[in-house]
Amino acid sequence: MLLTKFGHACVRIEKDGRRLVVDPGGLTEPQALDGADAVLVTHEHFDHFSEATLREAARNNPGLRIWTNTPVARRLDGLGARVTTVGEGEAFTANGFDVKVYGTWHAPIHPDIPRIGNIGFLIDDALFHPGDALTVPDAAVDTLLLPVHGPWSTTGQLIDYVRAVAPHQTCAIHDGALNEVGTAMVGGFLGDNGPGTGAPYRHLTVGASITVG
Repeated sequence: MLLTKFGHACVRIEKDGRRLVVDPGGLTEPQALDGADAVLVTHEHFDHFSEATLREAARNNPGLRIWTNTPVARRLDGLGARVTTVGEGEAFTANGFDVKVYGTWHAPIHPDIPRIGNIGFLIDDALFHPGDALTVPDAAVDTLLLPVHGPWSTTGQLIDYVRAVAPHQTCAIHDGALNEVGTAMVGGFLGDNGPGTGAPYRHLTVGASITVG
């Protein structure tokens, strides 16, 4: 599979001429959805889900299908069978990609801030996008998309998370609020200069691609 990084938490995956996009949100370049017939959305926060963007994409592409959790599906009311609600433990095929669902809740930010639902997606038994949670799937992971910066985690938690998942490699996502200094700092701890995670760490610029799986 060819993985291309887009803004913040969004990636596009290509295989055999098919395209799948995960979490095209309010910080995502519009071209992320070009040529895509399948979209996965982990949760309803604006940086992962843009209702306007998905409705426009659905208007422009009658074949577009979306898989997501219940709160997001409700906000896409009117698209009918083109939106499928999924939850932890379910498996499905999206435009030729095999997908398994892990997790239920967004990582806690503070006791006074209500938690929302969040699901992660394991794609083709190789690539795992956890959304905004540090969910450990009960399966081998080739490439872990690692949310490197958010109000709900610390760098220490990320190090332990990578060790727990034990992927072959990690690729940074959820970095839209980091400047160059912050990106270098986080990369230092998660990469070769840190205490060690057991997996090579990669940070892709927007539009850059790598092969996974």
